[in-house]
Amino acid sequence: MAAKQLGLGLLLILAVVVAAAAVPGQECNKDKLDMIRECKKYEVWPAEPKMEPSPACCAVWQRANIPCLCTHVTKEAEEVWCMEKVLYVANFCKRPFQPGYKCGSYTVPPLGQ
Repeated sequence: MAAKQLGLGLLLILAVVVAAAAVPGQECNKDKLDMIRECKKYEVWPAEPKMEPSPACCAVWQRANIPCLCTHVTKEAEEVWCMEKVLYVANFCKRPFQPGYKCGSYTVPPLGQ
Protein backbone atom coordinates (compact mmCIF):
# COMPACT_ATOMS: atom_id res chain seq x y z
CA MET A 1 0.00 0.00 0.00
CA ALA A 2 2.84 2.44 0.84
CA ALA A 3 4.47 1.74 -2.54
CA LYS A 4 1.15 2.43 -4.27
CA GLN A 5 0.80 5.76 -2.41
CA LEU A 6 4.40 6.65 -3.23
CA GLY A 7 3.79 5.91 -6.91
CA LEU A 8 0.61 8.00 -6.88
CA GLY A 9 2.48 10.82 -5.13
CA LEU A 10 5.26 10.76 -7.75
CA LEU A 11 2.68 10.78 -10.53
CA LEU A 12 0.97 13.80 -8.96
CA ILE A 13 4.30 15.65 -8.64
CA LEU A 14 5.11 14.86 -12.28
CA ALA A 15 1.69 16.18 -13.37
CA VAL A 16 2.25 19.44 -11.46
CA VAL A 17 5.71 19.90 -13.01
CA VAL A 18 4.39 19.28 -16.54
CA ALA A 19 1.47 21.66 -15.96
CA ALA A 20 3.79 24.37 -14.64
CA ALA A 21 6.05 23.99 -17.68
CA ALA A 22 3.06 24.47 -19.97
CA VAL A 23 1.95 27.82 -18.51
CA PRO A 24 1.45 30.21 -21.46
CA GLY A 25 4.23 32.79 -21.75
CA GLN A 26 6.65 30.68 -19.71
CA GLU A 27 7.74 28.21 -22.38
CA CYS A 28 10.84 30.17 -23.42
CA ASN A 29 11.43 32.24 -20.30
CA LYS A 30 14.87 30.70 -19.68
CA ASP A 31 15.92 31.49 -23.25
CA LYS A 32 14.71 35.07 -22.78
CA LEU A 33 16.69 35.50 -19.56
CA ASP A 34 19.79 33.92 -21.11
CA MET A 35 19.46 36.15 -24.18
CA ILE A 36 19.24 39.23 -21.97
CA ARG A 37 22.20 38.15 -19.85
CA GLU A 38 24.54 37.07 -22.68
CA CYS A 39 23.48 39.04 -25.77
CA LYS A 40 21.77 42.28 -24.81
CA LYS A 41 24.91 44.42 -25.08
CA TYR A 42 25.31 43.30 -28.71
CA GLU A 43 21.67 43.80 -29.71
CA VAL A 44 20.45 47.09 -28.22
CA TRP A 45 20.18 50.53 -29.80
CA PRO A 46 21.94 52.45 -31.31
CA ALA A 47 22.18 50.51 -34.59
CA GLU A 48 25.89 51.29 -34.87
CA PRO A 49 28.43 50.10 -34.03
CA LYS A 50 27.78 46.42 -34.47
CA MET A 51 30.07 44.25 -32.35
CA GLU A 52 30.93 40.59 -32.75
CA PRO A 53 29.04 38.69 -30.04
CA SER A 54 30.76 36.57 -27.44
CA PRO A 55 30.92 32.76 -27.64
CA ALA A 56 28.46 32.67 -24.69
CA CYS A 57 25.96 34.77 -26.66
CA CYS A 58 26.32 32.50 -29.70
CA ALA A 59 25.77 29.46 -27.47
CA VAL A 60 22.43 30.98 -26.40
CA TRP A 61 21.50 31.57 -30.05
CA GLN A 62 22.37 28.00 -30.97
CA ARG A 63 20.03 26.44 -28.41
CA ALA A 64 17.27 29.06 -28.02
CA ASN A 65 13.72 28.56 -29.24
CA ILE A 66 13.80 31.57 -31.55
CA PRO A 67 10.21 31.23 -32.84
CA CYS A 68 8.99 31.26 -29.24
CA LEU A 69 11.14 34.27 -28.37
CA CYS A 70 9.89 36.15 -31.44
CA THR A 71 6.27 35.68 -30.40
CA HIS A 72 7.09 37.63 -27.22
CA VAL A 73 8.78 40.59 -28.95
CA THR A 74 6.55 43.60 -28.27
CA LYS A 75 6.71 47.17 -29.59
CA GLU A 76 8.20 48.13 -26.21
CA ALA A 77 10.91 45.49 -26.60
CA GLU A 78 11.70 46.82 -30.08
CA GLU A 79 12.39 50.22 -28.51
CA VAL A 80 15.23 48.57 -26.55
CA TRP A 81 16.39 45.81 -28.92
CA CYS A 82 17.68 46.93 -32.33
CA MET A 83 16.36 44.32 -34.76
CA GLU A 84 19.17 45.11 -37.26
CA LYS A 85 21.66 44.15 -34.56
CA VAL A 86 19.62 41.07 -33.66
CA LEU A 87 19.91 39.95 -37.31
CA TYR A 88 23.63 40.70 -37.29
CA VAL A 89 24.16 38.57 -34.17
CA ALA A 90 21.96 35.77 -35.54
CA ASN A 91 24.01 35.71 -38.75
CA PHE A 92 27.33 35.87 -36.89
CA CYS A 93 26.24 32.98 -34.64
CA LYS A 94 25.31 30.92 -37.72
CA ARG A 95 21.59 30.87 -37.05
CA PRO A 96 20.28 33.45 -39.53
CA PHE A 97 16.68 34.44 -40.04
CA GLN A 98 15.10 33.73 -43.41
CA PRO A 99 13.97 36.75 -45.47
CA GLY A 100 10.31 37.47 -44.76
CA TYR A 101 10.44 35.95 -41.24
CA LYS A 102 8.53 37.99 -38.66
CA CYS A 103 9.97 38.56 -35.21
CA GLY A 104 7.62 40.75 -33.24
CA SER A 105 6.45 43.39 -35.72
CA TYR A 106 9.79 43.30 -37.56
CA THR A 107 9.93 41.51 -40.91
CA VAL A 108 13.37 40.32 -42.03
CA PRO A 109 14.20 42.11 -45.29
CA PRO A 110 15.28 40.33 -48.49
CA LEU A 111 18.98 39.49 -48.73
CA GLY A 112 21.17 42.43 -49.64
CA GLN A 113 18.91 45.09 -48.10
